[in-house]
Amino acid sequence: MQCPVDGETLVITDRSGVEIDYCPKCRGVWLDRGELDKIIDRAAPAAAAPRYERADYDDRDYDDRRPHKKKRSSFLGELFDF
Repeated sequence: MQCPVDGETLVITDRSGVEIDYCPKCRGVWLDRGELDKIIDRAAPAAAAPRYERADYDDRDYDDRRPHKKKRSSFLGELFDF
């Protein structure tokens, strides 16, 4: 199958039981029928988790000007990490 954006041949990979077609050139991701539903079903429990689990977290320590490391969500981060 060809990428609709740049015509490159799509690569198929299995991520956590979901088959994903992606373009190695433009990094576009395409899902077949039912795969988005699988992703939503598996991501729903993770979304319900509390954002901060540390009791010592204080908003006053947050500085928006500092660079932050990208924190991946457990399921979705692994799913789209190519």
